[in-house]
Amino acid sequence: MRKLNPREINTTALAFLGDAVYEVYVRNHLMENGDQNADRLHKRAIRYVCAAGQDKAVRVLMDEFLTDEEIALVKRARNRKTATKARSADAVTYKMATAFEALLGYLHLSGETERLEAIVEEAFRIIEDRKARNTNE
Repeated sequence: MRKLNPREINTTALAFLGDAVYEVYVRNHLMENGDQNADRLHKRAIRYVCAAGQDKAVRVLMDEFLTDEEIALVKRARNRKTATKARSADAVTYKMATAFEALLGYLHLSGETERLEAIVEEAFRIIEDRKARNTNE
């Protein structure tokens, strides 16, 4: 398999890959931290993979966690014109979620596994904290 240069790939394609990478991390996280009932796992995964969860995570990450280079990639991905429309989120939320996935795709292709895992773990913490606050309100 030939090595791809992530700097030469458009952000939509990076998001396509990042979506799959993130899905694997979410599934591993849920299986490691709970039961293995497929129906419950699927329902629990939704809060991590939905556009609203990813939007919230990337916004907090941009304020507190990402490097300037990572923020620039997120902004480039967010601003990219696309023909794809969100089914269950507004356009801005969907674009931010796609930008988050583009960042993950970029890090995966760059071989920056440690940084990718740190960002995913921080995103999980943000999403889980958000749910805990919403439950207590």
